[in-house]
Amino acid sequence: MYISSSRAATPRSPAPGTDPRAVAPPAPAAPQAPPGAGRRARATARVSPTVLALGSVSLVTDISSEMITAVLPMYVIFTLGLSPLQFGALNGMYVGVTALVRLAGGHAADRWQRRKLVAGGGYALSAVCKLGLLAAGSSVPVLGAVIAADRTGKGLRTGPRDALISLSSTPATLGRSFGVHRALDTAGAFLGPLVAFALLLATPGRYDTVLVVSFGVAVLGVLMLALLVQERRAPVTAGEPERRAGLRDVLALLRHRAYLRVGLAAVLLSAVVIGDSFVYLLLQERLGVPEQYFPLLPLGTAGGYLLLAVPVGRLADRLGRLRVFAAGHLALLAGCLLLFLPWSGPAPVVVVLALHGVFYAATDGVLMAAVGPLVPERLRAGGLSLVQTAQSVAALASSVLFGACWSLWGLRTALAAALAALAVASVLAVWILPWRTERRGPVPADECAEAAG
Repeated sequence: MYISSSRAATPRSPAPGTDPRAVAPPAPAAPQAPPGAGRRARATARVSPTVLALGSVSLVTDISSEMITAVLPMYVIFTLGLSPLQFGALNGMYVGVTALVRLAGGHAADRWQRRKLVAGGGYALSAVCKLGLLAAGSSVPVLGAVIAADRTGKGLRTGPRDALISLSSTPATLGRSFGVHRALDTAGAFLGPLVAFALLLATPGRYDTVLVVSFGVAVLGVLMLALLVQERRAPVTAGEPERRAGLRDVLALLRHRAYLRVGLAAVLLSAVVIGDSFVYLLLQERLGVPEQYFPLLPLGTAGGYLLLAVPVGRLADRLGRLRVFAAGHLALLAGCLLLFLPWSGPAPVVVVLALHGVFYAATDGVLMAAVGPLVPERLRAGGLSLVQTAQSVAALASSVLFGACWSLWGLRTALAAALAALAVASVLAVWILPWRTERRGPVPADECAEAAG
């Protein structure tokens, strides 16, 4: 089920007439090395070139995507003349479509065993949509269709990409691999708004320039995926027909108790997590952040995430990924609790944004590293996508519910209710998560196959 086991060399019989002693035995696989051996320690410390290549692709692609995200509200409202209500509908579509197509992308990648191809299709679709935004003009239906297509591309590529990361890593380095990828991905998210700002500073009001440059950067990401990323297909046993993975096989993973419990805990926590936009609005409302600095608040979170993604991923590999995942939500809880304190100035803003970055570093890639060993190779993309889809739907519901509570009860009451719900959900998640499964190591491949039907 893992790269390390599939790469183990099979001993070859000596040719007729050859002294068997003259045939050098194959080097032992990494898991068979003595505990504490220096060479094995150095080997597990390495991150696969495929992971680095995927991280570079995500860095470039996120520069392109965040350039659009940074200017889209101003572009559609001030340039195209759309109302805030129309933009709200488009923004809801921007979030919702991704959740609906993630499972489809993972299923297609597993069924065809072409994870790179499906991911590449998603990247290419999103790239084309950058020009589509320019061609759509002020037509709300066309803009909605282009945004839906762009989010479809993102949803299609997420599961296959994470499956490639998981399958290109050893069990001991999953947390580190996802941490490295997420760090590079976040670096792109950090640079994107800065590039858009620089372009608008050089060409004031020329949003079309931002869209065209974003398209060029996105195309570069697609080319990098095609040239740099290598996909390893699972070998097919001679004499056995290749079995295509179906959606029923992915859903059958829910029979696996450990997989189900991790998924339930993740969905429960996502349903009570306060969304990013609300965190930034809370900072502005409670701590008096000036409006001109509001666009910089996401960069604070991205900076913390960027700095901590790799160290936290390594910590998760050592201490346990489920432990780090649960602790990440406590960081978010602590950060939001600070908003109740009667303080002001830049210091509390920095502390809250730092804890928000800790939350992402401890949950995003770490969760995928924890789920990966619970899913057999042939279902890896679909198994990861199923959890991601459920999380996205729960987070979308949480965002709508928190907004409704804010409107009905006011900010302070809504925040208190959200934090109480997060505290209760954290306790329940600690009870639900399969701690024994993680302590005893990866789930055997035959057990995964049996659970998948």
